[in-house]
Amino acid sequence: MVIHMKTTLNIDDTVMQRLREEAARQGKSMGALVEAGLRRILAESLQESGHLPELPTLASGGMRVDVADRDRLYKIMEDR
Repeated sequence: MVIHMKTTLNIDDTVMQRLREEAARQGKSMGALVEAGLRRILAESLQESGHLPELPTLASGGMRVDVADRDRLYKIMEDR
């Protein structure tokens, strides 16, 4: 579920004008550009701190073949 929050920001007039122009040029909303910029800054901050979020893990159903066993691997691939 995605939750959007409205907020009020104080932005310098010259920055706001550039934001309007860039949003128009890209055909996006100003809010979309601000959010993209904030996401970028936060991602860079995480990388600089050396702390990255855990990658998701998926239940794949297990291995069908040991990839080191080439003969078995080729047999599985041929059966598909």
